Order: sequence, then structure tokens, then C-alpha cells
Amino acid sequence: MATGMLRWAAATGLTAVLIALTVTVTVQAGQIDQLRDDLAGAQRTAQDTADGTDQRLDSLAGRLAAVEDDAQQAFDPPAVAAAVLPSVFQVIADDFSGSAFAVARPGEAGSGESASGGTGRTNVLTAFHVIESVWTADGRSVQLERDGKRYTAVIADVDPSQDIALLKVDTTFAGLPAAAGPPGPGESVLVVGAPLGLTQTITTGVVSAVRDRTDGPGSVIQFDAPVNPGNSGGPVINTRKEVVGIATAKARDAEGIGLAVPIRTACETFHVC
Repeated sequence: MATGMLRWAAATGLTAVLIALTVTVTVQAGQIDQLRDDLAGAQRTAQDTADGTDQRLDSLAGRLAAVEDDAQQAFDPPAVAAAVLPSVFQVIADDFSGSAFAVARPGEAGSGESASGGTGRTNVLTAFHVIESVWTADGRSVQLERDGKRYTAVIADVDPSQDIALLKVDTTFAGLPAAAGPPGPGESVLVVGAPLGLTQTITTGVVSAVRDRTDGPGSVIQFDAPVNPGNSGGPVINTRKEVVGIATAKARDAEGIGLAVPIRTACETFHVC
């Protein structure tokens, strides 16, 4: 009898232990599931936070880029003039005078860098009609003047149909970078040259239009910055201190109509920028 009671007590105790273990396992399983749910929730929250942070960073980056672009587009004539003037010359071709400018080769930084490719020779662009009298007389050299100093330049190539000419001078000068594309209507520009022999003259205006030429292939830039005889061959500069065109003419019997050959025309013709 005592043995039976001991067996019953042992069985009862074992059952109690099993029940306790089952309850413990069930509770722990629930705790594990809860922990998993909490972890998943925390991960979702972290991801949402990261996504929100990325979106805010993207937004800030976009706003910063827009501010930088606006700052770059802001027209500061004194700053543009100071950057480009060291690259602009008066051209003296017999009894005729005009303007010209050193142009940077591809890959060069432009203003402040050599336009000679390390050879001591600088590429200079001007309008053909500026040096036409020398060219047609079989002459090949003209004078460049800047800051009271003169330099002899050789007429290396010409394209009368486009009214452009390439000069080379055996002195290293800073070259101006060429704009990658044409300017848009309303874009601010600055024209540098020597109208009526008045060197380092600056005028400002806007691009009125980019039109197809009526007297040949290609296009012409129309702008309203004042130009006069002597401006021909000088650079037309955008707000990024890049050359967009070569000044060539002023409409007769009209005000505010200047014309320029797009710089890409000269770059593609002479392969120098």
C-alpha cells in the first residue's frame, strides 16, 4: 500500500513537473515570438528612419545643387571681365584694327592656364575681315597688342565664308574655355574688345536669338550688347566665363543688334577648342 502511494506521488510529481515545463516553454515561446515581433518592428522603424533620412538628404542635395546653379548663373560683370581681360587683344593688321582672344585647348582649365599646350605657342581667334587685307595681299603676320606690349602673330588658317580666322603667337597666354553649346535667348553676355581702338572695353547685354544664317550655312548669335568697329573678333562671354561666340558685325542703321559666330563653329573648323 505504501509502495503504491509512493508510485502515485511520484507520478503526480512528474506530471506537475511536465505541466510546469510545458507552461514555461509556452511562456518562453510567446516571449520569443514577442521579441521577434519587436525586432521586426524595430527594423522597420530603422528602415523607415533611414529612408526618411535618405529622402531628406536627397532633398537637401537637390536644393544645394539648385542654389549652386543659381549662384553660377548670377551675372557678375566685374568678375567675368577680370577673368577674361588677360586673354583679349587688339589686332593690328596694316591700317585695320579689331579684336582677338586666346582660346583654351580641350581639357585645359581655361582662364589662368596655358593655351599653348606646353609648346609656348598660343591659339588666337578673330574675325576674318579683321585680317583680310593682310591675307589677300599674301601677308601672313599681324600684330597683337595688350597692356602696351606688341606680339607678332602668324595667320595660321582662315574661313572667309564663316568670317573666322586662326592666329598663332609664340608666347604663352591664358586661354578662354569654349562653351559646350549655344546660348539661349535672354542669357546674359559680356562682350570684350577694342571698339574704335579703345582697348579693354566691356559691354553687356543679353542674347536676343540664335538664328540660321541667311548668307550661308550655320547659325549666328544675335545679342543687344553695344558693339562698334573694332569689336570684331572679340569674344562674347556667358555668365560661366566661357566664350559663346566671336563678335563679327553690327547691323547697319539699327541699335542693339550685334552678331557673332558661334564658338563651336570655330572650334570645329580649326580643331583648337
